[in-house]
Amino acid sequence: MNEQQTPEAPAPAPRTAAFFDLDKTIIATSSATAFSRPFLAEGLLTRRAVMRTAYAQLLYLVGGADEDQTERLRAQLSRMVTGWDVSQVSSIVAETLHESIDPTVYLEAVALIDEHHAAGRDVVVVSASGAEVVEPIAAALGADHVIATRMHVVDGRYTGAIDFYAYGENKASAIMALADEQGYDLAGSYAYSDSITDAPMLAVVGNAFAVNPDRALRRLAADRGWGTLSFNRPVPLFPRPARVITSGVVLLLVAAGVIVWLVVRRKRRERTTAPPRGRRRQR
Repeated sequence: MNEQQTPEAPAPAPRTAAFFDLDKTIIATSSATAFSRPFLAEGLLTRRAVMRTAYAQLLYLVGGADEDQTERLRAQLSRMVTGWDVSQVSSIVAETLHESIDPTVYLEAVALIDEHHAAGRDVVVVSASGAEVVEPIAAALGADHVIATRMHVVDGRYTGAIDFYAYGENKASAIMALADEQGYDLAGSYAYSDSITDAPMLAVVGNAFAVNPDRALRRLAADRGWGTLSFNRPVPLFPRPARVITSGVVLLLVAAGVIVWLVVRRKRRERTTAPPRGRRRQR
C-alpha cells in the first residue's frame, strides 16, 4: 500500500522593494540645499555661502545634473559643512523640516510610495545628500530604509571627508548589499530616478522608471525599454499645524472667556450698587 504524499506548500513569494531617488524624483528641489535658510539663521552659513549654494543648486536643477555639475555641488557642500556640529544640524533639520521641504513633494511620488507599500514592497530612499538630511525626510514619507551619503565625523563634528558617497555606481552597490541583507529579489523590484547619473541604480532592478528625465536618461530609457513618468504636482506633505486647534487650546480659550465674563459682570454689579457721587445716604 502506497503512502499518500502530502502536497508541498507553495514557496512564499520573494520579497521586493521600490528604490526612489530623492532630489527631483520625490521632491522638486535639492535636499542638500533646501535647509540653507535655517542654517543661515542659526549661524552655520554665511550669506556668501548661501549665494554659492543657491547658484550650485540652480545649475543642478536647470543643467541636467550631469557628473561634473553633481561633483561641483558635492565639493561645495563638503567644504561648507566642515566643522559643523552634527547634533546641531540634526536639530535644525528636525525643527524646520516642514517649512523647508513641505511644498516641494511630488503628489505622484507619494501616491507611488503608497501603492508599493500596499503591494507589500519595502520603500527605500536613495540619495547623494547627507544622511542627517535624508533620514528625516524619508521617515516623513514612511520609507522603510535609507541609502545616503555618510560624512566623516570626529568629536561630533564633520571633518569634510566622506565615508560613503551615495552616487553613481555606489548607489547600485549599496542597493545590491541591502537586497542581500533584506532578501529582496531585485528582478522583481522597482527603481525611480531623474538623472543619467543614476543609470547604474536603475539597471540593477527588473522594473526601472525615468522620472522627469534629463535628455541623456530619456534616450537611455528608450534604448533599454525603461518606463518614463512625469511628476509635476508638488504638494504639502505635512498637515498645517496652524489650522489645527487642539482640545487643550480650546479649553484655555474657553477658560479665559469665562474669566473675562465674570470680571465684567462683577464690575457692572459694583456700578449698579454703588451710591451716586456727591449724594449722602439717608439715615
